[in-house]
Amino acid sequence: MKEDMINFASMTWSRRKFLQATCLVSTDVFLPSFHPLWAAPLAADSAGNFGELNATDPGGIDLYLERKELLIGGRPGRAIAINGSIPGPVIRMQEGKEALIRVHNRLNESSSLHWHGILLPFNMDGVPGISFPGIPAGETFTYRYPIRQNGTYWYHSHTGLQEQLGHYGHLILDPAAVDPVTYDREYPITLSDWTFEDPERVLWKLKAMGGYYNFQRPTLTNIGEQMQSTGLSLSEVLKSRLAWDRMRMDSTDIADITGATYSYLMNGKTADENPTFIAEPGQRVRLRIVNASTMTYYDVRIPGLPLTVVQADGQNIKPVETDELRIGVAETYDVIVTLPDARAYTLFAETMDRSGYARGTLAPGQGMTAAVPEPRRRPLLTMADMGMIMHSEMDGMDGAMQGGMQGMSSEASEEMQHAMPQHSSSNGERRGLPTTNLIERVQHGPDRHGSASSSMVQTVYRRLDYPGVGLGNDGWRVLTYSQLRALERPYDRRPPTREVDLHLTGNMEKYIWGFDGKKWSESDMLRFQYGERLRINMINDTMMSHPIHLHGMWMDLYAGAEDYGDNPRKHTVTVQPSELLSVDISVDAPGQWAFHCHLLYHMEVGMFRTVAVVRTLEGGPIHVKA
Repeated sequence: MKEDMINFASMTWSRRKFLQATCLVSTDVFLPSFHPLWAAPLAADSAGNFGELNATDPGGIDLYLERKELLIGGRPGRAIAINGSIPGPVIRMQEGKEALIRVHNRLNESSSLHWHGILLPFNMDGVPGISFPGIPAGETFTYRYPIRQNGTYWYHSHTGLQEQLGHYGHLILDPAAVDPVTYDREYPITLSDWTFEDPERVLWKLKAMGGYYNFQRPTLTNIGEQMQSTGLSLSEVLKSRLAWDRMRMDSTDIADITGATYSYLMNGKTADENPTFIAEPGQRVRLRIVNASTMTYYDVRIPGLPLTVVQADGQNIKPVETDELRIGVAETYDVIVTLPDARAYTLFAETMDRSGYARGTLAPGQGMTAAVPEPRRRPLLTMADMGMIMHSEMDGMDGAMQGGMQGMSSEASEEMQHAMPQHSSSNGERRGLPTTNLIERVQHGPDRHGSASSSMVQTVYRRLDYPGVGLGNDGWRVLTYSQLRALERPYDRRPPTREVDLHLTGNMEKYIWGFDGKKWSESDMLRFQYGERLRINMINDTMMSHPIHLHGMWMDLYAGAEDYGDNPRKHTVTVQPSELLSVDISVDAPGQWAFHCHLLYHMEVGMFRTVAVVRTLEGGPIHVKA
């Protein structure tokens, strides 16, 4: 308590933060629950003081949800705490045992907990309105399910915008057999974003003006900076800006919400608080990295140390050594690092739009620090992100146009949305779709997606080797999806027999996001047939990256592997601007499931579909157990 008071009293504000605060006062955007600093009592606890529980121990565990004032970066904020902290406690589980978790809702509103990436009965999945009613205020809900997997995962609220207020935590599922990854120490690394604004007001601002938090937009005053950073002439810069204007987007639309309101956290701590992770020279340290943000992509690196990636979304992969990785919202990566000497190294997580960062220190002792890298220049989207790839690139892709979709127009794509059986043989039996050398690009046909899709790219194409906007120009190795290979062949690698196209669409001006130009409230359920292997081709018609998450079932990501069995298995995939990305699914989980973009505000305004696992696609019961 005393230390917290000293830190708070000695806190200094930069000119930028002072101006932000005075602007908030003048526009009346403080929360009713956020008191002016002169009137606020100091919070008793700081964020980031979480413990560890084991949900597969005899008797299970108890989690308590409650509103609590916590110091976040030395500043009081009103959070939804789990067992008194944000993040909530690290929850361990043992593969082969049963988890027992009692969730006590002490909030004055309904709540929920979703176990992200965990295979379980649909009524334990924790999505209100889809798999259960929610946990009413003042009541307790008991989650009980078998643990059928191992690896690094996380949990969070699936109710409204509660996740933005700290309602999340880390999951570690220990394997029943010998872990193929050897290490001496492990640390959970939970990356997140926090705003002192009311999340509902944040959403209101985005609806009023989609680029409300983008203070990096092109203007006459920064045209010289753009010329310098891109190497383009004045006429080329102007031509590029006009092209973006025609798309009703601009080249800085990388993140909807930025460091203008966000504080970026590592294990609940800001960069100034600098959490420390202890390791001795020569020790193999496993960092279990979870991106529990609502809207923020992070680029993670440890300057001076290579990262060996050994797991993606809880699934073991063939080790890949790299210098940096981009982690999408809701993804997880496990990396191994080894300290070569007895000095400190900075664990640096820079936001994709370069508006801020989280950081910690890996060192032999507390109190040691290392240099913090200079923030990199704000990246700009390119013509390739608009689907305007060069003819030379197109020519190179033509040789790979075999199988799968045959360059279909939106009319053909629309027909596929009716989920009719595909690729039947002459005797009526379904035959498998190609599993290698899938088509590389699709020309977009006429726009039939309505007002909810204001931008329409010319071409969507596979970008498995693309590290992402702002990456790949530093001389460092950057992890890409094309490098991910399953350590062991996962079960059920039958070729899919049916495929569905799903367009990712949005209207930034009205802040409407959806699939196929429709919000969730306007959409029919996606129907998966129990027992089938299904391919979903995600077509990103927007110039933003979207992390797409399927509940209850794995997505086998087409990563270009020559052997179909090598393709990695993921629960969340990032679909980059103008990208065509394919996943294959074993439909083995009865019930109704959520399928959505994991950018919280995108999901909230409609980028969400309900999946019904049915007995037959020809009508009949809505789900297989009916």
